[in-house]
Amino acid sequence: MTSVNATEQPSSEPPAVPGGAGLTTGVLARRLGVSPMTLRSWDRRYGIGPTARTEGGHRRWTAADVATIEEMCRLTATGVPPADAARAARTAAAGPDPTEAAVPTSPPPKARSRAAGALPLGDVRQECRGLARAAVRLDAPALEKQLTAAVERYGVVVAWQEVMVPTLHAVGRRWASSEDQYVEVEHLLAWHVSTVLRRSAAPAVPVVPPAAGCVLLACVPGEQHSLPLEALHAALGREGLPVRMLGAAVPVEALDAAVRRLGPVAVVLWAQESARAAPALVRHIAGQRWGMKGTRRGPAVLLGGPGWSRSQPAGLLKPAGLAQAVEALRALCTAG
Repeated sequence: MTSVNATEQPSSEPPAVPGGAGLTTGVLARRLGVSPMTLRSWDRRYGIGPTARTEGGHRRWTAADVATIEEMCRLTATGVPPADAARAARTAAAGPDPTEAAVPTSPPPKARSRAAGALPLGDVRQECRGLARAAVRLDAPALEKQLTAAVERYGVVVAWQEVMVPTLHAVGRRWASSEDQYVEVEHLLAWHVSTVLRRSAAPAVPVVPPAAGCVLLACVPGEQHSLPLEALHAALGREGLPVRMLGAAVPVEALDAAVRRLGPVAVVLWAQESARAAPALVRHIAGQRWGMKGTRRGPAVLLGGPGWSRSQPAGLLKPAGLAQAVEALRALCTAG
């Protein structure tokens, strides 16, 4: 074994690795579900980067480097600002130092991220920040985990109103202001929101007998924005209320047939845009009747979405939000 001269100073050059050893930034980015630009930004800003080079001078991520960046990804996915996450990740990699104060694992409630690509969230729940960072990184496993945790912790109504909606709005604003960038971020986030909501709709013990009728949810013809109805579907299912979801852009004939076949207690019609709102359709559905003579009844019609603001037919319910919609439908389903 070759000995090292005691007067020789240790080299400041990164350790050399064989040409095939270590991971490239592109390969690691794909493994983590983040962009190579994010990894390079973290290296430049926070010193979390590859520490080895091949014999040809190409930088490579060693196993220790990968463990450090995975810890940083885990922390930022929970809402920790990148600078704090980087310090914590480096500390974890080096082992605890009793002479230093512990690095906080969560930021103050109103902390703002200044990381590249961060979304303009404003004053929101801490979970929104972690969700936004995971969305920008296209980190699907983190999105799934955080959305599920929000529903389990807060329930569908609060998770939707205070975690999912603010993050979706932030992505939408960034998309609108960046010439069609961030489309992939919005699509991935919306997909996982939808997936978690559908999974969360597992019915509780029914509180209304099936013969009493169900709640029917539908988007008006041409309306593709179905996520708010998916949230309502999940919330009603968790309440044990019978509900049927028809989804986006339901044709008039299909909606009419479903109402006649199901005899619902209530029909919720969603319109995101005023151009889609159809007062004539609302009057038609509200006018449907079924049952024996003398006991004929029809559905209550609730209007959902901002599209009805200009064309709301008189005398119909328009809940202000998800909580109000659930309360109104619970009362209708359990009446009598």
